[in-house]
Amino acid sequence: MAITSIKNLKEFSTSNDRFEGAHLLCPGCAHSMIVRELMNCTDDNLVIGSNTGCLEVSTAVYPYTSWDTSWIHIGFENAATAVTGAEAMHKARKRKGTLKDPDAPVKFVAFGGDGSTFDIGFQWLSGAMERGHDFTYICLDNENYANTGGQRSSATPIGATTSTAQAGTHSYGKKEKKKDIVSIMAAHGAPYVAQLAPNKWKSMAKGFQKALETEGPCFINTVSACTTEWKFDPKDTIHITDLATDSLMFPIYEIIDGHELNILYRPKNVLKVEDYLGAQGRYRHLFKPENKHVIEQIQSDIDKNWEMLQRREEARI
Repeated sequence: MAITSIKNLKEFSTSNDRFEGAHLLCPGCAHSMIVRELMNCTDDNLVIGSNTGCLEVSTAVYPYTSWDTSWIHIGFENAATAVTGAEAMHKARKRKGTLKDPDAPVKFVAFGGDGSTFDIGFQWLSGAMERGHDFTYICLDNENYANTGGQRSSATPIGATTSTAQAGTHSYGKKEKKKDIVSIMAAHGAPYVAQLAPNKWKSMAKGFQKALETEGPCFINTVSACTTEWKFDPKDTIHITDLATDSLMFPIYEIIDGHELNILYRPKNVLKVEDYLGAQGRYRHLFKPENKHVIEQIQSDIDKNWEMLQRREEARI
C-alpha cells in the first residue's frame, strides 16, 4: 500500500485532488472533511461506492462529479454489496489474468450515512462483513436521515428532537438510546473496527490507513456534525466535534480482531455533556426543568460506557 506521510495539516489537506471541492454539501458539513482525509491518506487506486444520501446527491449532480476516482452510486441500502461485488470481480479477473495491470494496488471503500448503515442497509453490511470481503466501510454518522428531512435513525441519541421524534409538551424527543454499531461490527470478527472523528485528524488518517492496510472487512464509524439538523452555526463544525469527543459523547477507539480494544484519545479535561448538548438546537428543550432528568441519564450512560471501554482496554482480552 502507498501510504501518504502525515506531516502537517496544511500539507496533508492539499496532498491530492481526488475529491474536488466544487460539491453541493452544506457549508460546514463534516462529510467532505472525512472523505478528503480518506482519499488523501493513500496513493493507491480506489474503487469507492456510496449509496443514496447527502454525500451522493451533493457530489454527483449530473453532468458533474467531485470524484476523481472510480466511483459507484448504488441504492440506499446496498453500498457494501456493490463495493464487495466489485472486489470479488477484481479478484476473479486477477486470477484469470484479464486485468491490464494486475500488480496495481486497488482498495475498495464504501461510504454510507447512519440511516443506510445502522438501519436500512444493516443486513447488507452484515452480510458483507460475514463473507470476509477485503474492503473498508466508513459510516458518516450525522445521527439522522439528513438527506430526506431529518428523521430519527437508530443512530440518533436519546433526547434529540427530529422531524419524526419531536420534542413537545408530551415528549422530550427520541426515547431510545443510540445503537452501538461499533460493538456490533466488532462482533462479526472484523480484523479492524474503529470510531474516529475529523477534529482528531491525525488519529483519523492513521485509522483509515490501518483499515486500508488490513486484509479483510474493516468498519469505521465517524462522527459527522450536521449543521442543518443539529442546529449550529456552520463555522462551528470542528468546535462541536471537539465538544463531542471531549465530553466522551463520541469516544475515539479501535477494536482489533473483534476483541482487542485501544482507546485512541483521552481528553485532558473531560467536559460535562451539558456543554455538548447546550451548543446544539436539537437538545435545547432538554434544559427545561421537566427534562433535566434526560441530561442526567445521558451523563450517567456516558460515564458507564467510558468505564467499560477503559476496563476492556486494560483487560487486553
